[in-house]
Amino acid sequence: MQVKLLRVLQERTFERVGSGKSQHCDVRIVAATHRDLPAAVEAGEFREDLFYRLNVFPIEMPPLYRRVSDLPQLLDELLMSHTGEQQGELRVSPAAVQVLANYSWPGNIRELSNLVERLAIIKPTGIIDVDDLPAKYRDGQANPGKELNNVSEAMRFTHANLKQSLQSLEQDLIGQAMQAADGVVAQAARLLNMRRTTLVEKIGKYNIA
Repeated sequence: MQVKLLRVLQERTFERVGSGKSQHCDVRIVAATHRDLPAAVEAGEFREDLFYRLNVFPIEMPPLYRRVSDLPQLLDELLMSHTGEQQGELRVSPAAVQVLANYSWPGNIRELSNLVERLAIIKPTGIIDVDDLPAKYRDGQANPGKELNNVSEAMRFTHANLKQSLQSLEQDLIGQAMQAADGVVAQAARLLNMRRTTLVEKIGKYNIA
């Protein structure tokens, strides 16, 4: 299957099942994985040429246990998505957020989303406190050295910093795209799926060399 996908990426052609006629395709590939692909390449489990074909514009997302400072904002977003018409009526206490910050999160964001959905069913309104959390989140599986030092402060500034965080992310992505495109604005605009004039405006706005 890796060989077939590599051919699509390199030659932009494929054959339908049962057909001997080559079809041309013009597509954009977005690939995601939780596996260590360089290690898989070294082990002979993943083709090196396919890896480099897919790894044109990488965006690395660290696991949740390495960015527990994002927990307040993530909890707010997940609560909004799971409470529907009752948005704003359910909150997580700072003490509960601190307990969640000490958890190792082997299931990453999906596990957090499942937990929030469960809590929203059990307690649709009010404040979710430590006692409302399932036992495994209270009892252990601690995440030493990854504690959220000042949860209440982080929660207070979550919304105020959202715009700044989005701008910082946008600036980083533009910088990565420009680097991947060797400074060619038109090519970077294609990578970012935006108009060239819009990208030029944003480059000026963020003073990107």
